[in-house]
Amino acid sequence: MSRGRVLIVDDEPDLCELLAITLGRMKLESDAVHTTTAAKERLRAHRYDLCLTDMKLPDGDGLDLVAWMQAEASDVPVAVITAHGNVELAVRALKVGAFDFVSKPLDLADLRKLVEQAIKLASQDQESDTAIITTPRLLGRSRAMDDLREMIGRVARSQAPVHITGESGTGKELVAQLIHESSPRRDGPFVPVNCGAIPHELMESELFGHKRGSFTGAIADKQGLAQAAEGGTLFLDEVADLPLHMQVKLLRLIQERAVRPLGEQREVPVDVRILSATHKDLAALVAAGAFREDLYYRVNVIEIKVPPLRDRIEDVGDLAGAILLKLAKRMKSERPELTPEALRLLQGYHYPGNVRELENMLERALTLCAGGRITADDIRIRQTPTATPAPPVTAAGLAAAGAPPPAMAAGDTGDLDSRVEHIERDAIVRALEQARYNQTAAAKALGISFRALRYRIKKLGIE
Repeated sequence: MSRGRVLIVDDEPDLCELLAITLGRMKLESDAVHTTTAAKERLRAHRYDLCLTDMKLPDGDGLDLVAWMQAEASDVPVAVITAHGNVELAVRALKVGAFDFVSKPLDLADLRKLVEQAIKLASQDQESDTAIITTPRLLGRSRAMDDLREMIGRVARSQAPVHITGESGTGKELVAQLIHESSPRRDGPFVPVNCGAIPHELMESELFGHKRGSFTGAIADKQGLAQAAEGGTLFLDEVADLPLHMQVKLLRLIQERAVRPLGEQREVPVDVRILSATHKDLAALVAAGAFREDLYYRVNVIEIKVPPLRDRIEDVGDLAGAILLKLAKRMKSERPELTPEALRLLQGYHYPGNVRELENMLERALTLCAGGRITADDIRIRQTPTATPAPPVTAAGLAAAGAPPPAMAAGDTGDLDSRVEHIERDAIVRALEQARYNQTAAAKALGISFRALRYRIKKLGIE
């Protein structure tokens, strides 16, 4: 029984025959044509689950056929066959809308993986068009969120690298998860990596693995996170924090789809899709020489911008309701009522910390409220953090940052230790927020060691 039908567009008879035999062994039917004109006629007359097209054809360019299909046969995934090493042309094809690419001479193992992903996508489209995109985890009825959901649905159909931009706290990792879950790779693993949280000297081993004895302390073989994402998606959060030597290795992973663990002589092929995110301006970092230009164009084939909460303030009510329900379940209590005055106060704020800050505000309010009712008095709006680095946790450092210890209020009988803990806690929270919760950067800004910061976080009960 046939699993599907594939259209082959190539003017080399030997290659068409090789592709037909390979597809036949995968229980797939195939038709072969040699020109773009013939391909368009077939696509108008028949339904296909995949189109494989060469880039150079007698009557046109494979890119032109890809572009035509996006308008006239958008439900058919199209993969392009490129000359070996012509990555620039492959990237152009992905930008136009190609599902994926494969290089000549053909690696049949890579080809089979590509075809399997495309067939999964075709069957997924038949089952449901919106099952994942309408997930309640992506809340909001604003136009900005409708556009974001539509974009997620479109890029999920491709294997192209996607770069997700947006301010801290907007939900970039959630967008990456939804792209994965909406794609034909959804049955594979989703492996997130925070590039800013891994020490530079351990980065290569963590991402690509190592062989036993490759360095002091390597007492056993270790699989890297790239290999752990085999068949799924590798999400590189804060990709701008990658050191330059790792940017070179990531570029090779994207181009050659292979990695070389530390101590290994040969490269190991990997089948992963690369998603990345950062709150920084990659183009500006390229101009400053802090990020490789060639890597920028590889990771940024498709860009998704996640809107800040202040640009979709009409979604605050829906978000607040969902957050309070989640917090109530965690605390094993009834969901509190949010008074109209409290909601208006929340809707009047500009949220520099975005959804993460809204969640923090509601958690404080839930702790402070009485009788299961959150009023405007329970909403504590914090002052907007400045862009300057957080000060060391010392009286001199706090004073230098313009944040002296608060004066004792009349009637305050708290002991000195509790007031010092309050000041210390506030300084650490501020440093973490300014460092976007990167503990290594926060410790550096505070002038203390990473271990000391971890101890204080645990001691003060900071989440």
